[in-house]
Amino acid sequence: MTQTSPAPLAADFFPADCPVQTVPVLGSRKWAWKIIRCLEEGPRRFSELRVPLAGITAKVLVESLRSMEQDGVVARTEYAENPPRVEYALTPLGRTLLGPMDAVCAWSREHLDSLLAARLEYERDDR
Repeated sequence: MTQTSPAPLAADFFPADCPVQTVPVLGSRKWAWKIIRCLEEGPRRFSELRVPLAGITAKVLVESLRSMEQDGVVARTEYAENPPRVEYALTPLGRTLLGPMDAVCAWSREHLDSLLAARLEYERDDR
């Protein structure tokens, strides 16, 4: 039986109409998905976000929120009050990520046991 190799990968493997390197939020930012979940029910203040995101530093949270704002996923609203108040909310674009996130979570719940078993097997093989 002859085994055939797949064709070599081309330099333009990723088509221009699917720019995977520029897709915001999806995996490239460690805290983005958790921040999106925190904002799912409505606007939150910075201090509110810090509660469930206890492992994130203030600096990283600010950087993540700014990056997500730059991508159009999060909106920052400043209120002219004393003391000043700032809230963060998902934009309509940001809300479109909730469905795909739900699908990834469902996949994870369904396949977590298999994934963990594969990791154990890999470690057992001492690679």
